[in-house]
Amino acid sequence: MTASARRDVAIVAFAQTDHTRRTDELSEVEMLMPVLHEVLRRTGLTTSDIGFTCSGSSDYLAGRPFSFTMALDGVGAWPPISESHVETDGAWALYEAWVKLLTGQADTALVYAYGKSSPGSVRDVLTRQLDPYYLAPLWPDSVALAALQARALIDAGHTDEPALAAIAARSRQDAAANPHAQLPGARPQGDYVVAPLRTGDCPPIGDGAAAVILAAGDRARALCARPAWITGMDHRTEAHSLGVRDLTDSPSTRLAAERAGAFDASAGRPVDTAELHAPFTAQEVVLRRALGLGDHVRVNPSGGALAANPMMAAGLVRLGEAAARIHRGASERALAHATSGPCLQQNLVAVLEGDPR
Repeated sequence: MTASARRDVAIVAFAQTDHTRRTDELSEVEMLMPVLHEVLRRTGLTTSDIGFTCSGSSDYLAGRPFSFTMALDGVGAWPPISESHVETDGAWALYEAWVKLLTGQADTALVYAYGKSSPGSVRDVLTRQLDPYYLAPLWPDSVALAALQARALIDAGHTDEPALAAIAARSRQDAAANPHAQLPGARPQGDYVVAPLRTGDCPPIGDGAAAVILAAGDRARALCARPAWITGMDHRTEAHSLGVRDLTDSPSTRLAAERAGAFDASAGRPVDTAELHAPFTAQEVVLRRALGLGDHVRVNPSGGALAANPMMAAGLVRLGEAAARIHRGASERALAHATSGPCLQQNLVAVLEGDPR
């Protein structure tokens, strides 16, 4: 879906927690509230000014049904608000809110996402995403499946272990400038977790939250000196069964990017920044190939998911980080990507642009 012939909608503010290994002393609501206060403060809005609220989280992580209703205590749901929730990464909540604004049902939207992976074994929890008849009974966890994908890439000649190590090193070195990153700065690759993936090829496990505010048209210009206009956004999915997929490619990412206008030559400005949701180093290789990203594109200047991977919020963070670079003039046209499911199963791509200067 593209925004042409529709209202102009932009990300006007972004805030996130400091992503940490554990937040035992905080509930989800207590972790989330400072982020909500901060993103509202940056625009001068209050909760009563927000036309629509949408959140992303997971009951599997929280260990209880309808856990998102507790987070509404941090938003303030009285007087009654227009609210929705997606049981996945907050990037998909942003998509829902974007559509809401495009259709004129609201002028502003608050989108937030959060996840606490520290209380349990996230590798085991993520097996619940798998096909319940053929894969889940074998208990292949998320790292084992990512290792299969990495091995397929290596066997196909698309990468090797030193190249994967270089991705990890670059990502975490870039994260040294990110005060919210969980793993900033150079780190050793470490031992194998599941060959060919070493510790450095895998994302950290941690807790965190993020929030953005969307606004339409002149409302966006009034709230932000340089809005990050969402010129297009689309999401697609691969087959559920891993056995029928080519793990070295991501056609759903390519199609989502095409439908979002990432390859539109008429835009006049090439993509200069790409925030890719690649929790494992080999997944960055897949995404770069699917998107045809050249060396002129700055990939994951925030450090990406290799530096901080709060489950259910890391995809929203990619959109927020891309928008923040446009806000401060570090980027003119950015691509943001989010994923969910094993081995890049579901993929969302957004294209963001700043006003010409």
